[in-house]
Amino acid sequence: MLMENMTVLQALEKYYGYKSFRPLQQEAIQSVLGGKDTLLILPTGGGKSVCYQLPPIVQNGLCLVVSPLISLMKDQVNALTQNGIPAAFINSSLSASENNDLLKKAMQKQLKLLYVSPEKLVNDMAVFAGLPLSLVAIDEAHCVSQWGHDFRPEYTQLKVIKEQFPGVPVMALTATADKVTRRDIATQLGMHEPEILVGSFNRQNLSLEVRANLPARERYTQIANMINKYRNDSGIIYCLSRKTTEQLAEKLAGFGIEAGVYHAGLSHEKRNSVQDDFINDRLKVICATIAFGMGIDKSNVRYVIHYNLPKNIEGYYQEIGRAGRDGLPSETRLYYNYGDLRILTTFASEGALAEINLEKLKRMHQYAEADVCRRKILLSYFGEVLEKDCGNCDVCKNPRRHFDGTVVVQKALSAMKRMNEEVGMQMLIDVLRGSRKAEVTEKGYQNVKTFGAGSQHSFFEWQHYINQMLNLGLVEIAYDENFSLKITQSGNEVLFGKKTQQLVVFDAEKEKFNKTDKPKTKKEKREEGLFEALKKKRQELAAAKGVPAYTVFNDATLTEMAEKTPLFVEDLAEISGIGEFKQKEYGSIFVQTIRDFLLHNEVGKVKNLSYFQTFEAYQKGLTAQEIAKERGLNKGTVYGHLAWLIDHSENIEVSNYLSKTDLEDIIKAVKHLESAEYLNGIKEYLNDRLEYGLIKLGVAYLKKKGKLRF
Repeated sequence: MLMENMTVLQALEKYYGYKSFRPLQQEAIQSVLGGKDTLLILPTGGGKSVCYQLPPIVQNGLCLVVSPLISLMKDQVNALTQNGIPAAFINSSLSASENNDLLKKAMQKQLKLLYVSPEKLVNDMAVFAGLPLSLVAIDEAHCVSQWGHDFRPEYTQLKVIKEQFPGVPVMALTATADKVTRRDIATQLGMHEPEILVGSFNRQNLSLEVRANLPARERYTQIANMINKYRNDSGIIYCLSRKTTEQLAEKLAGFGIEAGVYHAGLSHEKRNSVQDDFINDRLKVICATIAFGMGIDKSNVRYVIHYNLPKNIEGYYQEIGRAGRDGLPSETRLYYNYGDLRILTTFASEGALAEINLEKLKRMHQYAEADVCRRKILLSYFGEVLEKDCGNCDVCKNPRRHFDGTVVVQKALSAMKRMNEEVGMQMLIDVLRGSRKAEVTEKGYQNVKTFGAGSQHSFFEWQHYINQMLNLGLVEIAYDENFSLKITQSGNEVLFGKKTQQLVVFDAEKEKFNKTDKPKTKKEKREEGLFEALKKKRQELAAAKGVPAYTVFNDATLTEMAEKTPLFVEDLAEISGIGEFKQKEYGSIFVQTIRDFLLHNEVGKVKNLSYFQTFEAYQKGLTAQEIAKERGLNKGTVYGHLAWLIDHSENIEVSNYLSKTDLEDIIKAVKHLESAEYLNGIKEYLNDRLEYGLIKLGVAYLKKKGKLRF
């Protein structure tokens, strides 16, 4: 059991193999360790899970994790056990006796984390009431809010957690929640003065791209090209309808690409089978509706494509966030046309939340049509300001023409201020253009000083400029205040002349952006080939254990191995993502894979590789003379290599080179020496009977055996 007294940083390195925390992880952990309810918003791949997994380790406690999907629970438990942390899940996939056995283990503190669905927890609260809990974690917490993009009724009953466990801190975690949703989550869960921690939503490793109004045939070709570019990696293609997923998979088959299909119309068994194949790399491409994704903790998804326009930015952000969770460069691409918009508008117009769904769809459309840095738009939606353009989206790579729009922005903000920030975009534009519609005059807005101040611009121009202001984070929409526009801190800085603001010209021309691939260097070719060799070995080990490959090591860890080429197990301690448990479990296997690859490929110079070339020849049973001849070295150098290998923990049988008498004589010689030049001294003492290389080999061997100490 994990009962060591250690700091959270020590536990992070021991069990996860990382020497430092990502932003806000340590703050979140310290918050719940201090007994505070905590709402944590971190982007996908930001390391949310660690924030509730570490506290029960360092405080010798038990964390109950509320998770929405069985697949997510299995994935998390697999990953934890691979790190040497005892964890389990209780759900309908297990028998009653299995569930009872796990509850007994939890009662006896033999588990650190216990996963459960919201339905199971609420329906069997009496069963869980006696557990010695130190923390309750609610994953995918946006599901609790009607303002969230994936509201789930079963989450609404989770307020009972605070009632049942009033002294136990609750941590709610999500990757996507705007300001309104954050407040609602805290309220719905009954959190007491929660610590609210909001991380940066800036996933710099994700490239962002939008392509509009392309014929279906061109889309198919472009998507096939993307898949072939990443033929050894995984990707997800999101579609608007079940029918589209099937049609797209069929079209891709015509390009020789096998793509799985996933949607709510398939049987439970079929969905589980497709998802399992994808997680375990047996299937590289999934064509799916948004039913697919929550619970996918797969770190090596290299691209996410949206075949259609998503219905809101929260959902889009979470879906693209499934790419590049390991931090490696990954691509996202969104296709859309006005047909998508019509269909989504119809969907959004139905139901009790029609008004807010339509407004969120409008923001998604604005993103797709944007002429400013797309990352700025995404971040501003979640209340974060990016001062400089990202350089990693299609708009940044294909710059638009700008002008000094400070006065235009000030006119709009001034009008908002004079109307007490209580109006939406339509009314704001009408006032700026001097419209005398009944809606304007009934409110008396024709009397505000800025009435008609922007009459020289058309309605569509103002719409273009205000959309940019939204995307730039100068204004924001208060969904819970009748969708009125509010001025942000950045907006006030422009309004009061503290800074200027560039805007995109209304009829901005789009310039071509061409990127040419540079030829790969020898080092890059070596790293690429070694990475594939390591992936192959990882897949073999994962298949043997029946776990997803990325739970052995993620792609980022393999990439670092390929770059640094560790040749000894102890060197793996310097690779991120390798804790003590995994180093012991897999270290020698991966080190040997690296050695084998480097020895058998023309890959350029690698530090210390010559020693292992000698070692390989030694393992074939060659004599020192034969090794020297084969490698073009002198015999003394070969002996020196073997001595170095002994110093670095390799097993070398020296009896092939030195007799028992030789070793005893070396020990006697060392005892008589006072000079630091021990090789010369030993050689003289032995009357030049042994050459320097053999003496060096003997000394290394005797030191390893503890027979020499100096």
